[in-house]
Amino acid sequence: MRKLPSGRFQARYCVDLVWHTGPTTFRTKREADAFLATVRTDVERGSWIDPDAGKTKFEAYAARWLAERPQLRPRTRELYEGQLRLHILPLFGEVELGEISPSRVRRWRADMISAGQPGASTIAKCYRLLHAVLATAVEDGIIVRNPCVVKGASTERPAERPVASIQQVFDLADAIAPEFRAAVLLATFCGLRLGEIRALRRRHLDLRMCTVRVEEQYQELVDGTLVLGPPKTDAGVRTVAIPKVIIPELERHLATVEDGRDALLFTTASGAPMRRATLYTAWKRATKATGAEGLRFHDLRHTGNTLAATTGASTKELMSRMGHASARAALIYQHATQDRDAAIADSLSSMIQEQRSAAG
Repeated sequence: MRKLPSGRFQARYCVDLVWHTGPTTFRTKREADAFLATVRTDVERGSWIDPDAGKTKFEAYAARWLAERPQLRPRTRELYEGQLRLHILPLFGEVELGEISPSRVRRWRADMISAGQPGASTIAKCYRLLHAVLATAVEDGIIVRNPCVVKGASTERPAERPVASIQQVFDLADAIAPEFRAAVLLATFCGLRLGEIRALRRRHLDLRMCTVRVEEQYQELVDGTLVLGPPKTDAGVRTVAIPKVIIPELERHLATVEDGRDALLFTTASGAPMRRATLYTAWKRATKATGAEGLRFHDLRHTGNTLAATTGASTKELMSRMGHASARAALIYQHATQDRDAAIADSLSSMIQEQRSAAG
């Protein structure tokens, strides 16, 4: 400690042969001594944080955070980069990690919500990414605690998507270009994602056993690059039973596909993997022709999974069929089964009547 000409006290301490100065001066020698005692205790406990480490700019640290995660899938990395560039770095990019406070995070989120952009789902994703980056900064000993403390801010609450009727699905299959008819049926009645459908090959379909094997998916990046990789999660690698009623439809589609076990089921005219834009153009025409505007192609998977839930399938069975690693998604479909619940009530009613009649 030393007394400054102003009469206040300055405290300095050495850790690992590096000298550090207290963040402020102190009114009395006792206050300076108390500060040094706290630092000494933190060093002995291993909880001391280098105050200079927190001076790292968020943008530099976020770039390093991404670089240290080579396991991220290309599309996920692209999404993270976009969220950082558009919604996080404009406010936090030049801010030192140690200066990011809960109030700053809370104001950033509140401003986005007030502005009405981006959408609520994107805001939740951005908050989750910011939380993840700063959680790593805590692990690295750069900051003491994570300033992302807004309860529920990382939870997405997407609007309920529409569920098509079985008749609507077949109307769409009739209206869409013939080469995409089988894709509509597989998305609905087997619950396949678009990326999984685009990666299907002849060897993945076993029409004799009525199964389709999901092993890969195509991801399409913003620049149009196609990346072939495993499904979204490990649970995404699965074998799905195909409803027998659509087997003849798949047989007709296979007759239009090139020979060879590795031949893709859905391609462009040149034989390249099917492009998302090509399917979406055909889908838009089909939804307009059938009066189903607003229904997305991905809603077919939602429709199929809801139909599966109404059959009385358990959460575990739905997870297996959908390729989900957690029960949360499966439960989304189980809650939308009012028709099935009515059938259960009718069965209970019949059971009660039978028991009462037998007792009477």
